[in-house]
Amino acid sequence: MDVDPSKILVRYNVQKEKAQTPEEMAAEMYPSEEPAKTIAAAIFEGEEDDVIEGLEKAIEGGADPIGLIDDVLMPGMKIVTDLYDQGVIFLPNVMMSADAMLDGIEFCKEQGAAPKAKGKVVCHVAEGDVHDIGKTIVAALLRAAGYDVVDLGRDVPVDEVIAAVKKESPMMLTGTALMTTTMYAFKEVNDRLLESGIKVPFQCGGGAVNQDFVTQYELGVYGEEAADAPKMADAILAGKGLAQLKESFHKH
Repeated sequence: MDVDPSKILVRYNVQKEKAQTPEEMAAEMYPSEEPAKTIAAAIFEGEEDDVIEGLEKAIEGGADPIGLIDDVLMPGMKIVTDLYDQGVIFLPNVMMSADAMLDGIEFCKEQGAAPKAKGKVVCHVAEGDVHDIGKTIVAALLRAAGYDVVDLGRDVPVDEVIAAVKKESPMMLTGTALMTTTMYAFKEVNDRLLESGIKVPFQCGGGAVNQDFVTQYELGVYGEEAADAPKMADAILAGKGLAQLKESFHKH
């Protein structure tokens, strides 16, 4: 007798659900209406050309470029960061999506849109350290989340960091260091800022850096993951001060 085991499993309610792929999970999160759906899919796939094509069609159809940034591009990127937070996709996927979304923002700007940045963040790699992949990722994720980023580059002298903070008055400063010999520059940055009466949250991370080191200085907030940077900026925007940031982001 031929028996279909799947029917027996269904009968006893033990049939395993088919595991969803990241693409399927993303598709369930896309907006239902067009062109937002197509553009969100193009952002997820990191397809810059498809993002631009979708925006062109939307603008031809009378869509407002600034509205497309706020209502289509940013929510499309949020799907990506949400799936990253859940461990469904990984950093290379996020970077590809961020590039596609930022290209979309640039295209909308060329059409006359001038999005209002949520706030300004200064990013740098510690003096003496030339490893800038971490800082590059932090800057990309902050831009993708709608922040204006002043990227000072790698191996940035403490004097330059202080001068940039005084000039730009950012809501947050970020620093990355891959080498233990270079991370001590963060303590100097901290002390010099305090001497100048500047109490800006200073998010520090990178291969060499750990929470124990960062908690030694007043302005330091440890960011274990690059994705913590936009979350910290959002928390600052929501009114959280230094003590609350440390409470939220430090492991106790």
